[in-house]
Amino acid sequence: MKKGNPTALLPLVVFLALFLGSGIYFNMQGVDMAFYQLPAPVAAIVGIILAFVMGKGSIDEKMDTFVSGVGDSNIIIMCMIYLLAGGFSAVASAMGGVDSTVNFGLSIIPPSLILPGIFIIACFVSTSMGTSMGTISAVAPIAVEMAIKAQLPVAVAVGAVVGGAMFGDNLSMISDTTIAATRTQGCEMKDKFIMNFKIALPAAILTIIIMIITGVSGQIPADLDYSVIKIVPYIAVLVLALAGINVFLVLIIGIVLGGIIGLIDGSLTFISFAQTIYEGFTSMQEVFILSLLVGGLAALIAKDGGVDYLLHAITSRIKSTRGAEAGIGALVSVADICTANNTVAIVITGPMAKQIADENGVDPRRSASILDIFSCVWQGIIPYGAQLLLAGQLAQLSPLEIMPTLYYPYLLALAGILAILFGFPKAPVKK
Repeated sequence: MKKGNPTALLPLVVFLALFLGSGIYFNMQGVDMAFYQLPAPVAAIVGIILAFVMGKGSIDEKMDTFVSGVGDSNIIIMCMIYLLAGGFSAVASAMGGVDSTVNFGLSIIPPSLILPGIFIIACFVSTSMGTSMGTISAVAPIAVEMAIKAQLPVAVAVGAVVGGAMFGDNLSMISDTTIAATRTQGCEMKDKFIMNFKIALPAAILTIIIMIITGVSGQIPADLDYSVIKIVPYIAVLVLALAGINVFLVLIIGIVLGGIIGLIDGSLTFISFAQTIYEGFTSMQEVFILSLLVGGLAALIAKDGGVDYLLHAITSRIKSTRGAEAGIGALVSVADICTANNTVAIVITGPMAKQIADENGVDPRRSASILDIFSCVWQGIIPYGAQLLLAGQLAQLSPLEIMPTLYYPYLLALAGILAILFGFPKAPVKK
């Protein structure tokens, strides 16, 4: 393998430094959501300009390289899935799917299982919606209210919500992390889900057991209104995706189902249905633009030898398939700690992880799972990440108060490490 050129990585370093540095600055100023004040695409543009200045060749040659990276088929497919996932999430939420899902879950929870019940609800909602932020926004206020009424520690209830939110962020078919991980590693979503689920499930079960042991009985609010029919689009998307149906078709079916239900019960009109779809599209604007820009930036860095250098630095220390998997996990972990964004971390490190996996015999299903697991682990526990910042804001708590109660992310990290050490689960041979 080529040793590459370490200076070619400087544009990426500048991008990450701007992103992280601005977050630290605004955090010191006491600004809410400090690490999200400087839009990531703007920071990426600065890195791209630097790559153009530093790179060899003419402006036209550099532009051709940049455009080829932006127009990479994996990047474009990923972006189209982002749009449809955003449209589905917005439509399902607008027709009352989120409220019905939460209230339905609460209605079947025994008072003695209020904490694990909150965790399971958050798991289902996040898996259905594909967004940890949306889950926290929907479930955290209810969890806080229930904790107060039941005289439970609010931090523990909020920790259950965050844990459940990261469960779905890691596993959901329409999560942007799942989309990014599977597209960069070249595997099917359902295959990654099965592999990932076998690692995440033990962590979730242990979380529930801990909550049962440490929890106390609580009170569940009465008069919870829900409609089972409004949960159907979420279930349909999950089932169809697991059945191996093309993800574009799955999401379109989900949007249509949500629209039909909304039109029938009057929560949507034809015009509001169309507007809601578009609102869902625009909600993915930042990650859409960022994926395109990072794709172009990565191409420029790769052309100048930056990717070769990084891969050589990692692979020179890899002596086995297990070492390669650990390297992939470490790579995406560092990226998430630096960017405070698990999708960005996967988009940045995905191509490098793919090369490491190919050269060391790591199955794409395992590399995709490792990328998603470790990015979600760190995203769920860093106190400056959007998830804990939002949860803390909704519960009027410091993110530091919530961190000790994050049972699931810690157990998922342990499960991920054990999966690498013992090579479990084995990737089944495709027929």
